[in-house]
Amino acid sequence: MILPIVGYGDPVLRKLAEEIPQDYPNLKETVANMYETMYNAYGVGLAAPQVGMAIRLFIVDTTPFSDDEDLSKEEREQLNGFKKTFINAKMLKEEGEEWGFNEGCLSIPEVREDVYRNERITIEYYDEDFKKHTDVYDGLIARVIQHEYDHIEGILFTDKISSLKKQLIKKKLQNIMEGKTRPDYKMKFASPKKGR
Repeated sequence: MILPIVGYGDPVLRKLAEEIPQDYPNLKETVANMYETMYNAYGVGLAAPQVGMAIRLFIVDTTPFSDDEDLSKEEREQLNGFKKTFINAKMLKEEGEEWGFNEGCLSIPEVREDVYRNERITIEYYDEDFKKHTDVYDGLIARVIQHEYDHIEGILFTDKISSLKKQLIKKKLQNIMEGKTRPDYKMKFASPKKGR
């Protein structure tokens, strides 16, 4: 089932998400709905707060990046088919050079900015079968995971840009909050203007 994606300004996007118990009701269904929602919106990642649930769950599928001709063959192969569910994730390490990449977010449509993140991460998490993993990722995979991990910490990519850039996108963010933005996927806006 395709869920509405929560837009910028909704308080759920600012909450520190709660851990999920192993017997969390309808977890498999929730994960399946999130994948369906993400694919419908042509995303490469989606966190539970983005569909209105303040729980420590996010999903990633970097396959769309594997078509990028600017990347090396090795990078494209790495990205192709990388699909994972992260439950109760804990970032253990972010290291290496910081590098910039133009990021967007399904909760903040029509806004893209360069964001600097560390190139390598070590993350501990449970998969959808509640098996524990500790993995190291780098490059674009690490970046997508960092972006989604931020969501469960109540952080948005717009928090990581300069105050000048924030000023420049202020009107766009206001438009999202008021429901004046029309992405081609289902959204729930924070405070849509009445009478539209």
